[in-house]
Amino acid sequence: MLFLIGLGLGGAEDITVRGMRAIETCTKVYLESYTSILKSYEEMQTLIEQFHGKELIEADRDLVEQGSDQILDDAATTNVALLVVGDPFCATTHADFFLRAKERGIGVSVIHNASIMNAVACTGLELYRFGQTISVPFFTDSWRPDSFYEKLGVNKANKLHTLCLLDIKTKERSYRLEDIMAGRTDVFLKPRYMTAPVAAQQLLEIEEEKGEGWATPDTMAVAVCRVGTETQKLAFGTLKQISELDEDVLGGPLHSLVVTGEVHEMELKMLELNKI
Repeated sequence: MLFLIGLGLGGAEDITVRGMRAIETCTKVYLESYTSILKSYEEMQTLIEQFHGKELIEADRDLVEQGSDQILDDAATTNVALLVVGDPFCATTHADFFLRAKERGIGVSVIHNASIMNAVACTGLELYRFGQTISVPFFTDSWRPDSFYEKLGVNKANKLHTLCLLDIKTKERSYRLEDIMAGRTDVFLKPRYMTAPVAAQQLLEIEEEKGEGWATPDTMAVAVCRVGTETQKLAFGTLKQISELDEDVLGGPLHSLVVTGEVHEMELKMLELNKI
């Protein structure tokens, strides 16, 4: 049996009772560590060891995408848990796990939890008034993708809010010439987590190029930081205001950004509680 267990957003203590009971039956417990991050990996490790006496195995990108057969092979003969920050089905990676297990005749049990997809309601914006969710990747000198701008436009045209999920770069291999020449294949770059100000700035740059009016300097948005944790922070203002916020104001990862559509009176009252 393969258990896909959501951990929620706030930390190790947000795992459900049902999730903990499932872990009791497992011989191996993996923590997926690249589609999101847990506030404290050590906290979860301690919890698993304290209550179940089991080692918590970190499942990085290589293991999840290239070594997944190892996990599925184990799940074919014993109970295995894959712990996922947020909800298991909020990343396509885990849907792929589910389908591959089913194809092999392996039983799968999904234990849901809170994710940014529903916790974004903490902004005061109604969930039923959200349109398509978009992902905003880091710009590079040679790569400035903007296909998500069209989805933002569709949402705006329909007066809907847009949740922007921001890029996470973890365990990226170094392609520096000196590392390649030395044959070093296990050198990784420092993890990077996109902030709401960076996302706002990139949207403004795309708007300047496209000129459709979907992400102007005056477009209203909400910076959403560390939702579900004790240090949760929200900041409501224009894209320009958010793009100019100092990182110390919003704090560390994880960040998301919401571009508002048509805002109702009750929503506005909630938003103004966190006005910049």
